[in-house]
Amino acid sequence: MNTVLWIIYTAVTLLSVVFLGLREFHMLQLNGYKTPEHSWWIKKNYRRYIVPAALFVIQFLLLPCKGVIGAILVILLGLLNLCIGLANKPGKKFKKPLVYTARVKRMLTTFGILIALFIIFAVITGKQEVISIAQLEDLTVGGTAEVRATEWFRRGLPYILTGSALYLTPLLVPLSNIINKPVEKAVQNWYINDARRILSECPDLHKVGITGSYGKTSMKFYLSELLASQYETLKTPESFNTPMGVTITIRRDLRPTHQYFICEMGARRVHEIAELCGIANPHDGIITSVGPQHLETFGSIENVVNTKFELADCVQKNGGKIYLNGDNDLIRAKAPQYKNAVTYGIKEGNDWRAADISVSDKGTEFTAIAPDGQTCRFTTKLLGEHSVQNLLGAIAYAAGTGIALEKLVLPVKRIAAVPHRLQLLDKGNGVTYIDDAYNSNPSGAKAALDVLGLFDACRILVTPGMVELGAKQEELNKEFGKQAAASCDYIILVGKEQTAPIYSGIQEAGFDMDRVFVADGLNEALAKVQEYRTDKKKIVLLENDLPDNY
Repeated sequence: MNTVLWIIYTAVTLLSVVFLGLREFHMLQLNGYKTPEHSWWIKKNYRRYIVPAALFVIQFLLLPCKGVIGAILVILLGLLNLCIGLANKPGKKFKKPLVYTARVKRMLTTFGILIALFIIFAVITGKQEVISIAQLEDLTVGGTAEVRATEWFRRGLPYILTGSALYLTPLLVPLSNIINKPVEKAVQNWYINDARRILSECPDLHKVGITGSYGKTSMKFYLSELLASQYETLKTPESFNTPMGVTITIRRDLRPTHQYFICEMGARRVHEIAELCGIANPHDGIITSVGPQHLETFGSIENVVNTKFELADCVQKNGGKIYLNGDNDLIRAKAPQYKNAVTYGIKEGNDWRAADISVSDKGTEFTAIAPDGQTCRFTTKLLGEHSVQNLLGAIAYAAGTGIALEKLVLPVKRIAAVPHRLQLLDKGNGVTYIDDAYNSNPSGAKAALDVLGLFDACRILVTPGMVELGAKQEELNKEFGKQAAASCDYIILVGKEQTAPIYSGIQEAGFDMDRVFVADGLNEALAKVQEYRTDKKKIVLLENDLPDNY
């Protein structure tokens, strides 16, 4: 083994290991540290692993070559390794960069140990190879076939081991996660038990769980605004709707003075709502919707329904009330199983109803009708009829705590759009954006198009489509394309492969395809918006913004 050449090769390869490793840890983090989901992600994005897999095989055939040819091949493979690293170099290209949490740091340590083992074995075999080749040359000049094969193998093994550290990085990263699983479970259990202890020391705290396939974050913000008008209220921030997100909120933010704790509960798998209920143990609950979201991990719509209603089961056990969106067909079918259910919605038959709805590009007005027949007129800056459902649910719950309907009129009027959920943003230069970047479900997408249709303007849709819809993903995206064709003047699709079903739906609807543009990324799409020439003001709907792992 040429020691200097191996050191150079190793240095270049380790640099690439760092870059590729951080990229893989980033994707693992975006996939929620769930090894099965990360494995599915790798399967869907198999093309990016073709080059490392090919080099992994090639090195066994080429690296053991001797002399000048061997040195040239080592240099070429080293340069290819460097290219892999540079192609995955961290930068500003990501919407949400890797967050170096304590968990990531622990996994990086385990990953570093695994890589170190490859290098240690490479050094050991390198030393053995120097001794063995010298012994072999003493034994024979020409050498037998067995001796030559042994020399061939020993000469290249240090390079093979070093190169393998890079080429196997996509597997070593999830392996680090698997190795650390017992440690992470123990750490999580400690924090969760501490959060339970804190809650147990607040006997007067009233806990409210909110879940749904969509609308839960908006409901959380609306309800928080209404309850805060009379009570000390804490809500889980942003999208802190996982076990650790809820735990962090309780341990960091909960104070003895809080009277209400609003806990958003998200789920991608069966029984994850029950897990969250095991932490927060809510007295009451709200289910905003049930629909075909995260079907890849849930497996079926029945699993989605049953998981969301794990909140209702917990609330019923605790003797509280479960507030249900009665306009949702799946929820309405399940509601009769719960004696403590309170339904709300626009349709007839709900306990709380919204009537006389007036919608414009300035906001929405409606009349709330309580179960006892009491009515109250509300005005909101929120756009669209669908916003009334969540507002009505929040009003119903707030009224149930003892707040008079008349006292809710001003708080409802003050409510602003939740960031990235049909948020109206005027950027000047004749362009107004409807930011619905956090929406990714069929019902919400249709509602967003309805809001876009309210404006007398040049209506432009920018979207990468919807994901995690399982076997129905292509069908639902195609339908979305047909709906867009009826509501838009221009359509910009982000990502050719991802948006192919939407493109097909637009085409089938007879839309002018000269007004459809397929962009490689969001920046290109926004630049295209500026190119359109029109006498009207431009209204741009940003419908969904896929994370970096799509």
